[in-house]
Amino acid sequence: MRRWLVLVSALLVSGFAHHAQAQISDDVVRIGVLNDQTGLYADLGGPGSVVAARMAVEDFGGKVLGKPIEIVSGDHQNKSDVGAAIAREWFDVGKVDMAIGFDHSAVALAVSQLAAEKNRIAIAGAVGSTAFTGKSCTPTEASWIYDSYALTTSLAKAVVAEGRDSWFFLTVDYTFGHSLEADATAAVKAAGGKVLGSVRHPLNTADFSSYLLQAQASGAKVIAFANGGGDMVNATKQANEFGLTKNQTIVSLLVFISDVHSMQLQAAQGLKFVTAFYWDRNEETRAWSKRFFDRFGKMPTMPQAAVYSAINHYLGSITAAGTDEAKAVMAKMRERPVNDFYVKNGHLREDGRLVHDMYLAQVKTPQESKGPWDYYKILTTIPGDQAFRSLADGGCPLVVH
Repeated sequence: MRRWLVLVSALLVSGFAHHAQAQISDDVVRIGVLNDQTGLYADLGGPGSVVAARMAVEDFGGKVLGKPIEIVSGDHQNKSDVGAAIAREWFDVGKVDMAIGFDHSAVALAVSQLAAEKNRIAIAGAVGSTAFTGKSCTPTEASWIYDSYALTTSLAKAVVAEGRDSWFFLTVDYTFGHSLEADATAAVKAAGGKVLGSVRHPLNTADFSSYLLQAQASGAKVIAFANGGGDMVNATKQANEFGLTKNQTIVSLLVFISDVHSMQLQAAQGLKFVTAFYWDRNEETRAWSKRFFDRFGKMPTMPQAAVYSAINHYLGSITAAGTDEAKAVMAKMRERPVNDFYVKNGHLREDGRLVHDMYLAQVKTPQESKGPWDYYKILTTIPGDQAFRSLADGGCPLVVH
């Protein structure tokens, strides 16, 4: 009997040991950075996000639960079918555990649905569509930066309060632009302003002349650009060339520091916008950003900073969960607060929204800037519970009221 008990005990110990070793699937944690690597959104995320991801892995020690961490990357070319195909191959063949970045709403929506189906995690960076954490939310996703509600609501309220109460939208014609325009319209009307009209342009437009002429002819006090990246840069430059800024105010609903660097302060000065991150906000942001600059030669955008933050939180949550199984990791990601240079006291809601402070900012004049990359003035902090729509208003079917 004693020998039998010893044998059973040995088998149980062996089984538990095997289970412990199998807690990391395939003995590797693989993270895929999926974004626009070469096109109009490459500057805001692109290769810089891959650099940020590698920094996060190195700072974590290169291993989690004793197993190595690998970074792979892919270029979705701003096409949802291409993004979905890369993600499918990553999940099915490449054994990627978490995909991050996207920086394109349609790609993010496609990949998050696929990740849920495959029990993988999808973390969105620069994704504006409120549907991501709303009607299309999944149990294995997170949105780490903003959505169109956060970008537009506080900004519209501030601009209308200054007396600029008639708006016209110049909008990129896909999910992201539509979401920006819809949320900004609601915010303008709620603040007592009115919307005189809008015009939509294709993604990656070179010539904005006909759209800008329509905006000018509207007589609106504010021309709001509901687009981003290269489109926003080109539209702003051409608006200045056409002289629109003499009689109308240009408001951009999404600004990245890479955009300001590309336009230069002469063209970008005075732009007001909402941002999640600025490299020069405090000692912590400056320290991390200098390390990033030494690696990449540019100051980080908010998507690049967010990739580092999200990966660090993801790896810490694997440690806390004792496994890389998606739902167990997501439970720990929601349970653990996010505290780093990017976010203080952030928390991940059940709809996938990372709730954190946002900042109302303005681009400095050339005279105000003290040197390269000294571009922003932070006007005010918008607390997270005000910056983002409430859980109840989001429409996520996972949320039990």
